[in-house]
Amino acid sequence: MKLLAQVPAASFAIVGGSGTLSSDFPARSKDADVEILADELHFSTPYGASPAMRLFSVAGKRVLTCRMHGWRSGVTRADASRQVFWVFREAGVTRILSEGGVGTVNKLLDLRDFMIPDDYLDLSCRKDVMLDGRYLLIMRDALCPELRKALISATRKHFDGRIFPRGTYAVTDGRHFESPAEVAMMQGHADIVGQSIAPEVYLAREIGACYAGLYFTVNYGEGIRRAWSHDDMKDIFYDDAPMIGEILLDTIRSVDADEKHCECESLRKETLLKDVYNEVSSKG
Repeated sequence: MKLLAQVPAASFAIVGGSGTLSSDFPARSKDADVEILADELHFSTPYGASPAMRLFSVAGKRVLTCRMHGWRSGVTRADASRQVFWVFREAGVTRILSEGGVGTVNKLLDLRDFMIPDDYLDLSCRKDVMLDGRYLLIMRDALCPELRKALISATRKHFDGRIFPRGTYAVTDGRHFESPAEVAMMQGHADIVGQSIAPEVYLAREIGACYAGLYFTVNYGEGIRRAWSHDDMKDIFYDDAPMIGEILLDTIRSVDADEKHCECESLRKETLLKDVYNEVSSKG
C-alpha cells in the first residue's frame, strides 16, 4: 500500500455507510456527469494510514469518499474517524454528506423509511475524539439545515415511500445492536439508532464543514415490534443501494460549495482555554 503525503483538493465529501457499500459508489452510476478521477488513495495522517479513498467529480464538483465510515479491522473506530476527517480538512472539504442503515426507536417507523435527522443524542463512549482541540464546538444546528433541505428534496425525487424530514438519531458504540432495555430507555428521546453520526458530527464542525446525513431504517429496535429479520436487512442492503447513491449525487448537484446560507462555520469558536490548547498540535 502506497501512502500519499499530498491530499488532492475537493470541496465535497461523502462518508459512505451501509447504504452504498454494496454498489461500489459511484462507479456504477450511468450519469454522464460522474467521473472517477482517482481510486484506492491512502494518505499518511497523524493517526495512521487512512482508509482507501476515491476521488470523483459530479457536475464538475470534486468529491472525496470512503467506504463504511473508514471502519476496518485493526483500527479503532475513533482513529478511523480521525483519519477520514483529517484528510477531508487537508483537502479543503466544506460540505459533507453521510449515510447509513439504522434501527427504529420511534414505534411509528417502519422498515424502508428514510429520515434526515435534525438532531442527535450521543450515547457512545467515544467522547474525546478530536483533531487538536483548539475550538469550542457549539452543537446547535449540528446537522446543517441547508444540506438537510437539499437531501430532503433529492430523496423526494427518487423515493415515493415515507420520508421524515426531521428526527433525532441516537448513537451507540456497537458493533452489537442494542438490547430491549436500551431501546426502551431511548424512547421519547430519539427516533432512530445507529453507530456512526458521532464522532463524525463533531469532527465536521471542528474542521468548519457543513454535515448532514441520510438514514434508511433497516431493522426494528429490539422490543419495538416483531423481531427483525436478517433477510430483510440483506434485501435492503443490496436492493436500495443504487437509489441512495443517486440521492447523494443529486444533493451535491444542487448545492454550492462556497455560497452558504447557514451558521455551521460560525458555530466553531476559538477555545477560551488558551493555557491548555494554545497552539496547533503535531496532529493538527
